[in-house]
Amino acid sequence: MKYFFKYCTIFLSVFFIVFTSCKGEKKTEIKTETIDFTKEGELSIFKKDSLLVNLDIEIAETDYETETGLMYRSSMEEKQGMLFIFPDVAMHSFYMKNTEFPLDIVFIDENLKIASFQENAQPYNETGLSSQVPIKYVLEVNAGLAEKWLLEVKDSVIFTRK
Repeated sequence: MKYFFKYCTIFLSVFFIVFTSCKGEKKTEIKTETIDFTKEGELSIFKKDSLLVNLDIEIAETDYETETGLMYRSSMEEKQGMLFIFPDVAMHSFYMKNTEFPLDIVFIDENLKIASFQENAQPYNETGLSSQVPIKYVLEVNAGLAEKWLLEVKDSVIFTRK
């Protein structure tokens, strides 16, 4: 009987410690601020001499801006896009980490001609999407627009800053 009380006391002590240490434990949710679109310029895409579309653009050219891109945003309007401007002409690769909506990624060479594009890049996919050729600019727009606009390699782009 002496051991019974000893083991009961130990059991109840352990039970009390476990029960009280778990009670009241709350998970902390980390929220990121919503980032709103900021018009910093305009961009037009042409097929030969015919205008395909005019877009309002946000420009990404600092290291932070190009690394962040459209991450942590829930959407973008159809006539909006993000233009990435790189200091060099090189092969560039993009991925969709922390990007919440699908995109078409348009790779543009130093002569402002479409060099290649990746359609329907999927949210949160961290697979690298390569330009496949050296480029200087990248335009990100909502998925499906490259097909809707019938974009082709060699279509031209012009842009102005606000």
